[in-house]
Amino acid sequence: MTTPRLAVLGYGRFGRAFVDLALDAGLPVRAFDPAAEVPETLRAGSMQELLADADDVVLPVPIHAMRGCLRQLRPFLRSDHLVIDVASVKLTPVAIMTELLGEELPWVATHPLFGPSALALGERPLRAVICPNTQHPDAAGRARRMYERIGCSVIEQDADAHDRLMARSHSLTFFVAKGMLDMGLGDRPASGPPSVRAMASVIDAVRSDAGHLFLAIEKDNPYAAEARLRLLDALLQVHAQLEEADVASASSQEQFDIPDLGRQAPELRETRALIDDLDLEIVRLLERRARLALRAGLIKSEHGRGVRDTARERSLLEERRRWACELGLDEEAVAAVFRSIVRLSREVQRADDRLVSPSEGEPL
Repeated sequence: MTTPRLAVLGYGRFGRAFVDLALDAGLPVRAFDPAAEVPETLRAGSMQELLADADDVVLPVPIHAMRGCLRQLRPFLRSDHLVIDVASVKLTPVAIMTELLGEELPWVATHPLFGPSALALGERPLRAVICPNTQHPDAAGRARRMYERIGCSVIEQDADAHDRLMARSHSLTFFVAKGMLDMGLGDRPASGPPSVRAMASVIDAVRSDAGHLFLAIEKDNPYAAEARLRLLDALLQVHAQLEEADVASASSQEQFDIPDLGRQAPELRETRALIDDLDLEIVRLLERRARLALRAGLIKSEHGRGVRDTARERSLLEERRRWACELGLDEEAVAAVFRSIVRLSREVQRADDRLVSPSEGEPL
């Protein structure tokens, strides 16, 4: 299998993250963005230079800028290029590429279901949606091979079906998160039930990974407005029903009952299953933390700095003790857990021969 050479037009947050992912997979990459600082080893001096030896052309650009970018790009595109858009909404990019590229130049619409924060945290598996293009039947398979090379599992989906699904999921998630943020409810609580912490995690993900996409996700998806209105209608109905409900009434209790799957299993078995699930998640988090510790060590090594940072370790343990105290946990027991985590991260750094440091490795 030949290795595709990638040309990336746009070096914003997602463009940078995508380039790093491709480089990690061993793909040759060049990037061009007159409005961003591209590393010299990756930088193309112009669009023409960007496309000179490329196979696949990836467009991590805002939807509102796509038409202009494609018009500038088109004179340098060849019939052996494949143009790949990566927007979160698909019908609008499909319409733009149909108009400007049509049957003459190969193109395909895709949606990577991950962002820079997810990549930095090492979240796996990565997934990507590809919308097959009847004008260029081979384009979907070619895009699939590219995504699989960078570690993605691929879902094929019609552009219309994609946008309908994203309206009921992606856009509603952003809509609810934006409303809660505007109410001042965006801070992660020091304590609270799992449902509250889960909602805070959703808000964090929206805010850190793609908050700048809010308008595009809500306005460029033709089905998003209807989904928002249906949600608002459902919430208003629940509000009206609550106003009329009698807490002491059995019928009211039944009306608002949310199925509790825990009642279907013995308490102890359920609790042990939950503990097993939580322990598995802890192990996965440890693996992600180790990736970040290694990344931090590599950055320090590249800048000629020793990786060990005892002041950072003291600060880290003190902060974890404070977190434990706020949650009513034994401070020293939690600190002991984090000492073990630090040792684990240190061993990961020691095992990587790319880290050359005069000091013993110590994770961030």
